Amino acid sequence: MLATNDSEQQTGVINPNCVHQYRKHANYKLETDLLVVETPIALIYNGISHVVLMCTSDDLEELAVGFSLTEGIIEHYHDIHDIEVVRSCNGIELHIELANRCLSKLKNHRRNLVGRTGCGICGTESLERFEKPLSKLAFTLSFHVEHIDIALEQLNQHQQLNALTGATHAAAYVSTSGELLAIREDVGRHIALDKLIGYIASNKLTGGVILVTSRASYEMVQKTITAGVEVLLAISAATEMAVTLAKENNLTLIGFCRPGRANIYSHIGRIEHPVASLELVT
Repeated sequence: MLATNDSEQQTGVINPNCVHQYRKHANYKLETDLLVVETPIALIYNGISHVVLMCTSDDLEELAVGFSLTEGIIEHYHDIHDIEVVRSCNGIELHIELANRCLSKLKNHRRNLVGRTGCGICGTESLERFEKPLSKLAFTLSFHVEHIDIALEQLNQHQQLNALTGATHAAAYVSTSGELLAIREDVGRHIALDKLIGYIASNKLTGGVILVTSRASYEMVQKTITAGVEVLLAISAATEMAVTLAKENNLTLIGFCRPGRANIYSHIGRIEHPVASLELVT
Protein backbone atom coordinates (compact mmCIF):
# COMPACT_ATOMS: atom_id res chain seq x y z
CA MET A 1 0.00 0.00 0.00
CA LEU A 2 1.38 3.40 -1.01
CA ALA A 3 2.13 5.69 1.94
CA THR A 4 1.08 9.28 1.12
CA ASN A 5 0.91 12.49 3.15
CA ASP A 6 -1.38 12.16 6.16
CA SER A 7 -4.83 12.91 4.70
CA GLU A 8 -6.29 13.60 8.15
CA GLN A 9 -3.90 16.55 8.56
CA GLN A 10 -4.44 18.05 5.11
CA THR A 11 -7.43 20.11 6.28
CA GLY A 12 -4.89 22.58 7.71
CA VAL A 13 -2.57 22.36 4.72
CA ILE A 14 -4.85 23.84 2.02
CA ASN A 15 -7.01 26.98 2.16
CA PRO A 16 -9.30 28.42 -0.55
CA ASN A 17 -8.66 31.94 -1.81
CA CYS A 18 -10.54 34.16 -4.27
CA VAL A 19 -8.52 35.30 -7.29
CA HIS A 20 -9.16 37.37 -10.41
CA GLN A 21 -8.29 34.98 -13.20
CA TYR A 22 -6.79 36.46 -16.38
CA ARG A 23 -7.13 34.82 -19.76
CA LYS A 24 -6.13 36.38 -23.07
CA HIS A 25 -9.01 37.97 -25.02
CA ALA A 26 -11.36 37.65 -22.04
CA ASN A 27 -12.52 39.70 -19.06
CA TYR A 28 -11.32 38.97 -15.55
CA LYS A 29 -13.12 36.06 -13.94
CA LEU A 30 -13.54 35.56 -10.21
CA GLU A 31 -12.44 32.05 -9.25
CA THR A 32 -11.55 30.08 -6.13
CA ASP A 33 -7.91 29.02 -5.95
CA LEU A 34 -6.49 26.53 -3.45
CA LEU A 35 -3.37 27.69 -1.64
CA VAL A 36 -0.86 25.66 0.35
CA VAL A 37 -0.58 26.82 3.95
CA GLU A 38 2.99 27.39 5.15
CA THR A 39 3.42 27.09 8.91
CA PRO A 40 6.44 28.01 11.05
CA ILE A 41 7.65 24.78 12.67
CA ALA A 42 10.12 25.14 15.55
CA LEU A 43 12.34 22.14 16.31
CA ILE A 44 13.22 22.08 19.99
CA TYR A 45 15.72 19.46 21.18
CA ASN A 46 15.78 18.63 24.89
CA GLY A 47 14.36 22.05 25.64
CA ILE A 48 16.82 23.90 23.36
CA SER A 49 15.40 25.81 20.39
CA HIS A 50 17.36 24.77 17.29
CA VAL A 51 15.71 25.95 14.08
CA VAL A 52 12.45 27.23 12.61
CA LEU A 53 11.34 25.76 9.28
CA MET A 54 8.60 27.08 7.00
CA CYS A 55 6.65 24.09 5.69
CA THR A 56 3.30 22.33 5.65
CA SER A 57 1.98 21.06 8.96
CA ASP A 58 1.55 17.37 8.08
CA ASP A 59 3.84 14.40 8.78
CA LEU A 60 5.64 16.34 11.50
CA GLU A 61 7.01 13.34 13.38
CA GLU A 62 8.63 12.15 10.15
CA LEU A 63 10.06 15.63 9.63
CA ALA A 64 11.59 15.52 13.10
CA VAL A 65 13.22 12.16 12.41
CA GLY A 66 14.37 12.96 8.88
CA PHE A 67 15.79 16.39 9.69
CA SER A 68 17.60 15.02 12.74
CA LEU A 69 19.16 12.23 10.67
CA THR A 70 20.20 14.31 7.68
CA GLU A 71 21.62 17.06 9.89
CA GLY A 72 23.76 14.50 11.70
CA ILE A 73 22.15 15.23 15.07
CA ILE A 74 21.24 11.55 15.46
CA GLU A 75 22.66 8.40 13.90
CA HIS A 76 19.64 6.12 14.28
CA TYR A 77 15.88 6.48 14.59
CA HIS A 78 16.04 5.10 18.15
CA ASP A 79 18.22 8.04 19.25
CA ILE A 80 14.92 9.93 19.51
CA HIS A 81 13.09 8.96 22.70
CA ASP A 82 9.97 11.08 22.23
CA ILE A 83 8.38 13.64 19.89
CA GLU A 84 5.63 15.96 21.12
CA VAL A 85 3.72 18.22 18.74
CA VAL A 86 2.57 21.46 20.40
CA ARG A 87 0.29 23.69 18.32
CA SER A 88 -0.34 27.38 19.01
CA CYS A 89 -1.69 30.43 17.21
CA ASN A 90 1.87 31.38 16.18
CA GLY A 91 2.86 28.03 14.69
CA ILE A 92 3.91 24.58 15.84
CA GLU A 93 6.66 23.40 18.17
CA LEU A 94 8.20 19.95 17.81
CA HIS A 95 9.64 18.98 21.19
CA ILE A 96 12.18 16.24 20.50
CA GLU A 97 13.81 14.27 23.31
CA LEU A 98 17.22 12.92 22.32
CA ALA A 99 19.45 10.29 23.86
CA ASN A 100 22.10 11.94 26.03
CA ARG A 101 24.89 10.80 23.73
CA CYS A 102 23.46 13.02 20.95
CA LEU A 103 23.67 16.26 22.94
CA SER A 104 27.25 17.04 21.95
CA LYS A 105 26.31 16.70 18.27
CA LEU A 106 23.33 18.95 18.87
CA LYS A 107 25.55 21.68 20.31
CA ASN A 108 27.90 21.43 17.33
CA HIS A 109 25.01 21.83 14.89
CA ARG A 110 22.95 24.38 16.75
CA ARG A 111 21.74 27.27 14.62
CA ASN A 112 19.17 29.95 15.32
CA LEU A 113 17.64 30.79 11.95
CA VAL A 114 14.53 30.65 9.86
CA GLY A 115 15.04 27.97 7.22
CA ARG A 116 12.80 28.91 4.34
CA THR A 117 13.13 25.54 2.58
CA GLY A 118 14.80 23.34 5.18
CA CYS A 119 18.22 23.87 3.63
CA GLY A 120 20.67 22.97 6.38
CA ILE A 121 23.77 24.24 4.58
CA CYS A 122 22.18 27.69 4.11
CA GLY A 123 22.23 28.18 7.88
CA THR A 124 25.67 26.75 8.60
CA GLU A 125 27.69 29.11 10.75
CA SER A 126 31.12 28.50 9.20
CA LEU A 127 32.83 26.90 6.21
CA GLU A 128 34.40 24.33 8.53
CA ARG A 129 30.92 22.89 9.18
CA PHE A 130 29.93 22.93 5.51
CA GLU A 131 31.03 19.37 4.75
CA LYS A 132 29.46 16.71 6.96
CA PRO A 133 31.22 13.35 7.34
CA LEU A 134 29.51 10.75 5.17
CA SER A 135 29.81 6.98 4.93
CA LYS A 136 30.42 5.67 1.43
CA LEU A 137 27.48 3.68 0.11
CA ALA A 138 27.73 -0.04 -0.56
CA PHE A 139 26.79 -1.58 -3.91
CA THR A 140 23.88 -3.87 -3.05
CA LEU A 141 21.17 -3.19 -5.64
CA SER A 142 20.53 -2.73 -9.34
CA PHE A 143 17.85 -0.63 -11.01
CA HIS A 144 16.60 -1.04 -14.58
CA VAL A 145 16.65 2.28 -16.42
CA GLU A 146 13.24 1.58 -17.99
CA HIS A 147 11.67 1.42 -14.52
CA ILE A 148 12.13 5.19 -14.31
CA ASP A 149 9.10 5.51 -16.61
CA ILE A 150 6.99 3.36 -14.27
CA ALA A 151 7.97 5.48 -11.28
CA LEU A 152 7.30 8.76 -13.10
CA GLU A 153 3.81 7.68 -14.14
CA GLN A 154 2.91 6.71 -10.57
CA LEU A 155 4.46 9.90 -9.21
CA ASN A 156 2.22 12.04 -11.43
CA GLN A 157 -0.82 10.13 -10.18
CA HIS A 158 -0.07 10.53 -6.48
CA GLN A 159 1.04 14.15 -6.03
CA GLN A 160 -2.19 15.07 -4.28
CA LEU A 161 -1.17 18.47 -2.90
CA ASN A 162 0.48 19.58 -6.11
CA ALA A 163 -2.54 18.52 -8.16
CA LEU A 164 -4.72 20.82 -6.05
CA THR A 165 -2.34 23.76 -5.67
CA GLY A 166 0.57 23.50 -8.11
CA ALA A 167 2.83 24.66 -5.27
CA THR A 168 4.61 21.63 -3.83
CA HIS A 169 7.63 19.44 -4.46
CA ALA A 170 7.52 15.68 -3.92
CA ALA A 171 9.98 13.04 -2.78
CA ALA A 172 9.12 9.38 -3.31
CA TYR A 173 10.57 6.04 -2.23
CA VAL A 174 10.55 3.63 -5.15
CA SER A 175 11.16 -0.12 -5.33
CA THR A 176 13.70 -1.52 -7.79
CA SER A 177 10.76 -2.55 -9.98
CA GLY A 178 9.61 1.08 -10.20
CA GLU A 179 6.68 0.84 -7.77
CA LEU A 180 6.05 3.85 -5.55
CA LEU A 181 6.16 2.75 -1.90
CA ALA A 182 5.85 6.16 -0.23
CA ILE A 183 5.54 9.81 -1.23
CA ARG A 184 5.80 13.05 0.72
CA GLU A 185 5.02 16.57 -0.52
CA ASP A 186 5.93 20.00 0.80
CA VAL A 187 6.54 23.55 -0.38
CA GLY A 188 10.26 22.98 0.14
CA ARG A 189 12.10 20.23 -1.71
CA HIS A 190 14.44 19.68 1.26
CA ILE A 191 11.49 19.35 3.63
CA ALA A 192 9.73 16.84 1.37
CA LEU A 193 12.91 14.76 1.31
CA ASP A 194 13.40 15.00 5.08
CA LYS A 195 9.82 13.84 5.64
CA LEU A 196 10.36 10.91 3.28
CA ILE A 197 13.65 9.96 4.94
CA GLY A 198 11.90 10.13 8.31
CA TYR A 199 9.31 7.68 7.02
CA ILE A 200 12.00 5.37 5.59
CA ALA A 201 13.94 5.37 8.87
CA SER A 202 10.89 4.96 11.09
CA ASN A 203 9.73 1.93 9.10
CA LYS A 204 13.24 0.46 8.61
CA LEU A 205 12.84 0.32 4.83
CA THR A 206 15.76 -0.79 2.65
CA GLY A 207 16.47 -1.72 -0.95
CA GLY A 208 14.68 1.17 -2.67
CA VAL A 209 15.65 4.35 -4.51
CA ILE A 210 14.56 7.97 -4.10
CA LEU A 211 12.81 10.07 -6.76
CA VAL A 212 12.47 13.86 -6.34
CA THR A 213 10.60 16.42 -8.44
CA SER A 214 13.34 19.03 -8.09
CA ARG A 215 16.91 19.49 -9.23
CA ALA A 216 19.60 17.36 -7.60
CA SER A 217 21.48 19.92 -5.53
CA TYR A 218 24.43 19.29 -3.21
CA GLU A 219 22.26 18.94 -0.14
CA MET A 220 19.67 16.69 -1.77
CA VAL A 221 22.54 14.33 -2.60
CA GLN A 222 23.98 14.71 0.90
CA LYS A 223 20.65 13.84 2.52
CA THR A 224 20.20 10.79 0.27
CA ILE A 225 23.67 9.47 1.14
CA THR A 226 23.04 10.06 4.84
CA ALA A 227 19.84 7.99 4.55
CA GLY A 228 21.86 5.11 3.08
CA VAL A 229 19.92 5.10 -0.22
CA GLU A 230 22.08 4.12 -3.20
CA VAL A 231 20.21 5.76 -6.11
CA LEU A 232 18.76 9.28 -6.44
CA LEU A 233 16.49 10.11 -9.39
CA ALA A 234 15.70 13.77 -10.08
CA ILE A 235 13.27 15.36 -12.51
CA SER A 236 15.63 18.27 -13.18
CA ALA A 237 19.39 18.72 -13.55
CA ALA A 238 22.17 18.03 -11.08
CA THR A 239 24.68 20.62 -9.94
CA GLU A 240 28.45 20.20 -10.28
CA MET A 241 28.98 19.86 -6.53
CA ALA A 242 26.18 17.32 -6.30
CA VAL A 243 27.79 15.14 -8.98
CA THR A 244 31.18 15.37 -7.28
CA LEU A 245 29.69 14.37 -3.92
CA ALA A 246 27.79 11.48 -5.54
CA LYS A 247 30.93 10.15 -7.21
CA GLU A 248 32.97 10.38 -4.01
CA ASN A 249 30.38 8.52 -1.92
CA ASN A 250 29.21 5.83 -4.39
CA LEU A 251 25.76 7.31 -5.06
CA THR A 252 24.17 6.64 -8.44
CA LEU A 253 22.81 10.05 -9.44
CA ILE A 254 20.36 10.37 -12.34
CA GLY A 255 18.87 13.67 -13.54
CA PHE A 256 16.51 14.95 -16.23
CA CYS A 257 14.29 11.92 -15.63
CA ARG A 258 11.61 12.02 -18.30
CA PRO A 259 9.63 9.27 -20.05
CA GLY A 260 12.13 7.38 -22.17
CA ARG A 261 15.23 9.39 -21.24
CA ALA A 262 17.52 10.38 -18.36
CA ASN A 263 21.08 11.54 -17.68
CA ILE A 264 23.20 9.22 -15.49
CA TYR A 265 25.89 11.29 -13.79
CA SER A 266 27.65 8.73 -11.59
CA HIS A 267 28.11 5.03 -10.84
CA ILE A 268 26.20 3.67 -13.84
CA GLY A 269 27.18 0.13 -12.77
CA ARG A 270 23.98 -0.13 -10.71
CA ILE A 271 21.81 0.65 -13.74
CA GLU A 272 20.55 -2.14 -15.99
CA HIS A 273 20.04 -1.21 -19.65
CA PRO A 274 18.40 -3.13 -22.52
CA VAL A 275 21.33 -2.26 -24.81
CA ALA A 276 24.57 -3.95 -23.76
CA SER A 277 27.10 -1.91 -25.79
CA LEU A 278 27.59 1.07 -23.50
CA GLU A 279 30.77 2.88 -22.55
CA LEU A 280 30.57 3.08 -18.77
CA VAL A 281 31.80 6.20 -16.99
CA THR A 282 31.73 6.04 -13.19
